[in-house]
Amino acid sequence: MAKNKKLVEAITSMEDDFTQWYTDVITKADLISYTGVKGFMVIKPAGYAIWENIQHELDRRFKKTGVENVYLPMFIPESLLKKEEDHVKGFAPEVAWVTHGGLESLQERMCVRPTSETLFCDFYSRNIHSHRDLPKIYNQWCSVVRWEKTTRPFLRSRELLWQEGHTVHATAEEAEARTMQMLNIYIDFCEKVLAIPLIKGRKTDKEKFAGAEATYTIEALMHDGKALQSGTSHNFGDGFAKAFNIQYSDKNNTLKYVHQTSWGITTRMIGALIMVHGDNNGLLLPPRIAPIQVMLIPIRHDTAKVLNKILEIRETLKSAGIRVKLDDSEKTPGWKFSEQEMRGIPIRIELGPNDIENHQAILVRRDTRQKYIISINEIPSKTADLLEEIQSNLYNKALTYRDSHTYDVITYEEFDKTIHQRPGFIRAMWCNCQECEDKIKGDFAATSRCIPFEQEQLSDFCVCCGKPAKKLVYWGKSY
Repeated sequence: MAKNKKLVEAITSMEDDFTQWYTDVITKADLISYTGVKGFMVIKPAGYAIWENIQHELDRRFKKTGVENVYLPMFIPESLLKKEEDHVKGFAPEVAWVTHGGLESLQERMCVRPTSETLFCDFYSRNIHSHRDLPKIYNQWCSVVRWEKTTRPFLRSRELLWQEGHTVHATAEEAEARTMQMLNIYIDFCEKVLAIPLIKGRKTDKEKFAGAEATYTIEALMHDGKALQSGTSHNFGDGFAKAFNIQYSDKNNTLKYVHQTSWGITTRMIGALIMVHGDNNGLLLPPRIAPIQVMLIPIRHDTAKVLNKILEIRETLKSAGIRVKLDDSEKTPGWKFSEQEMRGIPIRIELGPNDIENHQAILVRRDTRQKYIISINEIPSKTADLLEEIQSNLYNKALTYRDSHTYDVITYEEFDKTIHQRPGFIRAMWCNCQECEDKIKGDFAATSRCIPFEQEQLSDFCVCCGKPAKKLVYWGKSY
């Protein structure tokens, strides 16, 4: 038990130091390892398995809507990057440049992709000529590099993994429909698979993606009251098309500019999973995304009778479609229990000699730590039911937390008091002027998270300047 206690004590309480708690969880749960290159991390098997499940779940949803996967180069010539001025300004501070190939200086420096809009546009300008070539519904899974000044694993690393969709359409209406369709896929995935409740809406012009006509976002609330942008879908209109001369001839043989979209989600979602669901015992994974849903732990695994029975249970669970693993290591049962909790595995099943004699097993759920003594024959059905209960419970718990940490404010004085004393989302009216948005950011280090699709009229006046209000906005501090 002493070793078990030591393992749990390795995690700083989130109430004492949330930043250190996060660092403890990602390292003790064996998700990442730091490297000799500042801002870059090794994603270890336990962490990468979560990303693989995210990829699998999203990719299958994408393909149902006609998305095809492609891969484009990782280097972008400077002249190509500069073709869209607003886009360049938005990414210039974060670009990593390549100036040499081997021992020779390059004639033109190239950046390591921070995003691939310009590459896709160049490709489309060479390959789209007729209305028969449309639409193009492409996506790529890749890494991007952004030279962040302050880094934190998964949340702001200098290299991150993501998917970026880039589509081309004949009309503005088609582009807008695809933009919203992909946002809705993200919403469905985050809420139903990751068990993360979301705020959905449109970014203000100040916060929208560089070069976009409109950016739509999903925002989640972390356990420390900070917001995390969890996915975005952008309608580019025909701005990039004009910059890169992407035209097609319609049925009347008239040249027209295409309309484009882009949408993406990243390994930041692993950080979101940790900060939404984790607790002081470590990681806590929703069953639908957990690489291991059930850990089997034999008590006295050296007993052949116990090991044979638990191997039989493992095969039964596998046949039921449950992701299961057996811990038959030499560690003590107490250490194994603590390790299973640290890694966030939703259920553990304990089985010892006495349990076999009574034809029973002990099931323990990670979210509530409740124990169930059940018949061995009931294990597959009871486990499946509990996994669904855990999934639902995690979502509802996160929803309750978000709602109880969302505050309506009317005046600037209320805004000031709330942002400093009650971390979370603030809902307040806004006049639609960037000056007020800038003032709020300057005074409180808070940004507009989104203009929600579902609008309410909390008051008739802007929370900042007192002029007539035009939009309800979610505000907050963020990662």
